[in-house]
Amino acid sequence: MKQLNARQIGIAQGDEEIFSEFQSGGDMWTGSGDRERRKKVRFDTPFSSPPSVQVTLSLWDVDTTAFVRADLHADKITRDGFELVFKTWADTRIARVRMAWMAIGALPHDDDWDV
Repeated sequence: MKQLNARQIGIAQGDEEIFSEFQSGGDMWTGSGDRERRKKVRFDTPFSSPPSVQVTLSLWDVDTTAFVRADLHADKITRDGFELVFKTWADTRIARVRMAWMAIGALPHDDDWDV
């Protein structure tokens, strides 16, 4: 459990297109095997320490002739931002993905001292 000892708690959220490869013939749509896409997200206001980040699919456009496989998560979380990660494998074909995210954490305060 993450405990927040802060005067102010911040909540940041967004919705990001990770890729759209149907028309361009990218390997998420035409390829097979392990594939990954990452997108850097920067917070408008930095947190005082790395926040907790939750991610979810807000859109995915997939081919239904094969099993649909996906792994999504937040990686490299810092007080300033993180990376959205989408992975797939085997014969799954994905045309496009959008991911929503929410970060919750302590915000810096004028009375905080860096000793």
